[in-house]
Amino acid sequence: QVQLVESGGGLVQAGGSLRLSCAASGRIGSNYAMGWFRQAPGKEREFVAAIRWSSSNTYYPDSVKGRFTISGDNAKNTVYLQMNSLNAEDTAVYYCALRVRPSYSTGTYYGAGGYDYWGQGTQVSVSS
Repeated sequence: QVQLVESGGGLVQAGGSLRLSCAASGRIGSNYAMGWFRQAPGKEREFVAAIRWSSSNTYYPDSVKGRFTISGDNAKNTVYLQMNSLNAEDTAVYYCALRVRPSYSTGTYYGAGGYDYWGQGTQVSVSS
């Protein structure tokens, strides 16, 4: 049984920072990837960041490059999302996701369909 638990969300003023955490438990293997997505009211779920565990390669969309950083702690099976220079457009529920299937293309990390397990989400609200 795999479980993902997000934490670290909250309310922050524009220009501030938050650090989200996602702890994974269960049998997930060693060749996996974890990602972050977000969904604001009235919008589709949006890719935010991903990390491939074995290589530590990271992936970001242009909307967050230079502001957000994904990292992982292998011993804790935990992924982090450091979010800086937040603005109101970043307000959303942020979801952690885990892919455990083998991947032969980095393109699999950019869509929600590429992941096998999801957390319940943590709310990030940015005041402006």
